[in-house]
Amino acid sequence: MKMLRFASSLIVAAGILAGSAAFAAEPENTMIIELKGGEVVVGLRPDLAPKHVEQIKALVRAGEYDNVAFHRVIDGFMAQTGDVQYGDMENGYNSQMAGTGGSSLGNIDAEFSDEQFVRGTLGMARAQDPNSANSQFFIMFAPAASLNGSYTVVGAVESGMELVDAIKRGNQAQNGMVTDPDRMISVRIAADDQ
Repeated sequence: MKMLRFASSLIVAAGILAGSAAFAAEPENTMIIELKGGEVVVGLRPDLAPKHVEQIKALVRAGEYDNVAFHRVIDGFMAQTGDVQYGDMENGYNSQMAGTGGSSLGNIDAEFSDEQFVRGTLGMARAQDPNSANSQFFIMFAPAASLNGSYTVVGAVESGMELVDAIKRGNQAQNGMVTDPDRMISVRIAADDQ
């Protein structure tokens, strides 16, 4: 009887994992970030944060994330990017202002969920106001329970986490500010490749 329950639990767990993989594999919700070492594939989660995912995809399709710096990178925590206003490495990167800008699309109301911030999670950056997320996002190097329920989860890295791990780290004494930062060379939605 115990063996049967254990086998049933494994089948349920496998089904949950398979469901997650199938969701992430959907081309319309798969974001591909080209870094200097290759491509990072991110499964976006409109089931958790539909407004945030819609805004990210609009920015991707407009080319807003191309050449944008990882302006704040804290070892053992996360790599932050997406400042399309001050973070463009080819069109006037401003190291003093990077991290303070956003897009012309406006801020998005919070879409907090029970999803945990673990290694590979993609979350939306924001100011103190919970409804101030715009274009910036971060990728977790490690779990951070302190973010759970306080920041919007928009996706997770499906492949290429070793490339995220290789992103140049910032100065710990300056809250992770990066001198001569790495960048997202280009960003696209997989459905647009077809």
